[in-house]
Amino acid sequence: MIIGNVQHLSMAGLPAALRAILAREDCTLEALQQREEGRFQPDGVSWFCQIGPAQTEPAAQRHTEYHHQYADIQVVLEGDEIINASQQNLARAGDEERKADLFITAVRTLPVSMHLTCGDFVVFLPGEPHQALCAAPQPQKVRKAVFKIPRSLLEA
Repeated sequence: MIIGNVQHLSMAGLPAALRAILAREDCTLEALQQREEGRFQPDGVSWFCQIGPAQTEPAAQRHTEYHHQYADIQVVLEGDEIINASQQNLARAGDEERKADLFITAVRTLPVSMHLTCGDFVVFLPGEPHQALCAAPQPQKVRKAVFKIPRSLLEA
């Protein structure tokens, strides 16, 4: 996982492919905040971004997920949230594939906790477990941009 702020990309140590995405003029914090809710995918790119509101909840009510084919870049556009994560693979036989490339694991205790506010982002590479939308500390509505980056783009 990598954590940073979209207004200070040089400090995040991002791989070139990810930095190029977040450095685009149409992916600045201001541009993302002005976008309407829904899917955003510029012409000619393999990645896409989903923008919209979500509700944070106590961590005990949130699921832990991971992906095989996509990396996530989760950017907070409004509000704040806690995202819990682990540096270890928590995948288990029998984990539920809730929808394409969204695996839910029964593991809920994650040792890393990040408090993200407006402009902050976290990158989860394929296989990295995370528990997003945890209340910080009270439940609230947040607005996020979640980029889905195909594994093939990371390996190029």
